[in-house]
Amino acid sequence: MPQPRVTVLHDGVLPPGMASIEALAEVRTATADDLRPLLADTDVLLAWDFLTPALDGIDVDSTALRWIHTASAGVDNVLTPGVAASTVTVTNSRGVFDQAIAEYVLGVVLMYAKDLHGTWSRQRDRQWEHRETESLHGRRVVVVGVGPIGRAIARLLTAVGMQVAGVGRTARSGDVDFGEIAASTGLVERVGSADFVVLAAPLTEQTRGLVDRDVLAAMAPTARLVNVGRGELVVEPDLVAALADGVIAGAALDVFEREPLPVDSPLWGHPSVLVSPHMSADVVGWRDELAALFTDNLHRWSTGQPLRNVVDKTLGYVRTPDEQREPT
Repeated sequence: MPQPRVTVLHDGVLPPGMASIEALAEVRTATADDLRPLLADTDVLLAWDFLTPALDGIDVDSTALRWIHTASAGVDNVLTPGVAASTVTVTNSRGVFDQAIAEYVLGVVLMYAKDLHGTWSRQRDRQWEHRETESLHGRRVVVVGVGPIGRAIARLLTAVGMQVAGVGRTARSGDVDFGEIAASTGLVERVGSADFVVLAAPLTEQTRGLVDRDVLAAMAPTARLVNVGRGELVVEPDLVAALADGVIAGAALDVFEREPLPVDSPLWGHPSVLVSPHMSADVVGWRDELAALFTDNLHRWSTGQPLRNVVDKTLGYVRTPDEQREPT
C-alpha cells in the first residue's frame, strides 16, 4: 500500500524525531500561511502548532484529509465547525501532560498556603517578618474537569491530605478518584465551601464562560482560583472585577482569553495573581513524548489498528470509560 501523506503544521519549530515519522509516511511541512493548498492531497494532518487557527473556514470534506492529530490535550483550535461536521477523525495528545500539570497545581497551592510569594518579596526587601501560614491538610478543593488531567490533580492533592471534590459534564457516584462527581451545571452550589477551585476542563460550548460573576461571587473570600484548562473557561472581566473587589483572595492563571496576555492587562500587576505563559504542562522532554505518541498512532493508522485518543467530536474531548457507557 502507498504510504500516507502527512502534513506537519508548525510555527517554525518541527517535532523531534522527524525521521521516525518520515519512515512511515510521505511528509510535508507547512505553516499556517501555506497550509490550505497542501490539504488537497493530505491524508493526515499533524497540528504541531496546536494554537493556530489555520483550519478556520476550511471545508475539510472537500480535501483528502482523513485524520487530524493535535499536539495538545485541548482540541478547540482544530475542532472547527467544518471539522466537527466532517467525517475526519480527530485525535489528541491525552495522557502526556497529566502529571506535569498536577505538579504545577500542587506547586501553586503550596505557594498560596505557605505564602512563598510573600516570603520571596520580603527577602528582596531584606524584611524579617514572622507570619503564620496555612496547612493543606483538610483544605477543600473543587476540581472542574474529571478527565485524566483532573484525576492526576485529584490524586496528588489527596496525597497531601486535601479533600477533593469533582465537577464534570454529568453527575455520577462511586468514582475511584472523586467519589461523588457533581454536574457542572450546579457549579455555583459547589464552590462555596472550597479553599481552591481548579479548572482542568476542556473548552466546549458547555464550558465556555463557565466561571462567571455568579460563580466567583459564590466562592469564599479566602478562596483562590487556579486555571490550567483554557482561558475561555473564565469570563476574564468578571475575574478582574472579583479580584479588584476582594471577592476572592487570588488566582493562579496559566491560560488566558488572549495569549500572550496583553501588557495592559490588570492581571499582570495584581499582588495575589500568578501569571504563567501557558507552560504548566511543559516539562523537560514533553516534545519528545508528543512526537512519540503521534508516531505510534501513525503506525497504528498505517497498519489498520485502532487509533489512540479518538475525540468524540460532539463533546469536544475523548470519552472516559464511564462516559462510554452513558447514552449520547
